[in-house]
Amino acid sequence: MNQNSHFNQLLVLPSQRDHYQGVLNAPIVLVEYGNYQCPQCREVHQLIQKVQQPFSSGFSEENYLCIVFRHFIDEHSAYPQAQKAAEVAEAAAAQGQFWQMHDMLFTHQDALDDSYLVEYANRLGLDICQFLQDLSKPVHVDRINQDIEGGLESGVTTAPALFINGIRYCDRWNIEQLMAAIIATSR
Repeated sequence: MNQNSHFNQLLVLPSQRDHYQGVLNAPIVLVEYGNYQCPQCREVHQLIQKVQQPFSSGFSEENYLCIVFRHFIDEHSAYPQAQKAAEVAEAAAAQGQFWQMHDMLFTHQDALDDSYLVEYANRLGLDICQFLQDLSKPVHVDRINQDIEGGLESGVTTAPALFINGIRYCDRWNIEQLMAAIIATSR
C-alpha cells in the first residue's frame, strides 16, 4: 500500500462533536473543510447547497445525505479574518445557531470585520453579552484547532477540501461532477 494513500481518506470520522445537517449514518456523508473568508470555500458552500436541494425536496429520503462542516485555517493563510469568523461560528453554535451563522458568514464574506460579526449575531437574535464573552476568552479555539488537526491527519493542506463517504473528492468543483461522484459512491 502506498504510504501516502491515507491522504485520500478521511481519518477523523464524523461524530456527534461535528456540525452536521442530516444524520451521521446517512448513505452519503459529505465532509467539507473550509474557512469563511476563502472565495473558493464560498463557491463550494454554494455548490453543496445546490447538491442538498434534490435530497431535501422529496427526491429521496431526508436522511439520505449528511453534510458536515469542519474549520480549516492554514497557518500561512492569506485570510486574516478566517480565524475570527470561525470563532464567531462556534460562538453562535454555543447558542444553537451554527448553520444560520455559517450561511450568514459565507453570504457576507466580504464583510467580516468585528462590527459586522456582532451585527450578524444580533440579526440572529443571539445573546450578545454571551457572544462577546465567548469571543473575548477564545473559548472555541481548541474546537477549531481539533478540526484543523483532523484535516491535517487526512492530508488536507488548504481549504476547501471535500470528502465523500471518507474518500477525498478531487474532481472539478461543479454540480455535474460532484453529483456524479455522489451517485457513484451511493452504488
